[in-house]
Amino acid sequence: MNEVLAAALKPWPNVPACYGWLSLDRRGRWRLQGERIEHAGLIAFLNAHYHADEAGNWLVDNGPQRVYVRLEYLPWVVRLRPDGSLITHTGQTTVARAPVLVDQDGCIVLDTAVGPALLHDLDLADFVAALCDETGQPVSEAALMALFEGETRQTILWRDLPLQPVRSAELPARFGFQPTPSP
Repeated sequence: MNEVLAAALKPWPNVPACYGWLSLDRRGRWRLQGERIEHAGLIAFLNAHYHADEAGNWLVDNGPQRVYVRLEYLPWVVRLRPDGSLITHTGQTTVARAPVLVDQDGCIVLDTAVGPALLHDLDLADFVAALCDETGQPVSEAALMALFEGETRQTILWRDLPLQPVRSAELPARFGFQPTPSP
């Protein structure tokens, strides 16, 4: 902990960490005890203070208190912008790296500069429209279905990044995060 932060927290009492209250859903929406948070100021606060600890738990710092976040799927949710860039649920611009993963349910997992991100479901049509094979030809529905089932019958690319199948249960270990932090 840096000296400025340590000095700022010194006058505060020892506040216990909070578990099980705050969550992030598959659309990048914050939820408090299951209820969607609508207050713009609170959302901005959560977005600004969201980060991971050394154990792979995602949390929000609330003064001296750590509020751990239950992740419905991944630590980040990204949207495709009209210019082709990616923006996280917290408003950060990021880029995807290879490979692009596709789980058994057709969820798109991007390894981004900020961490593992789920592509927002409203952007799936644009994502699929941009898929091609190694020759630049559109990909067949059969090839996509095979990918969902864990098979790679042909090379499928998105923005020159290859797609690979993955089981969603493998994601926490692969990316080193805790979906449900606990004391």
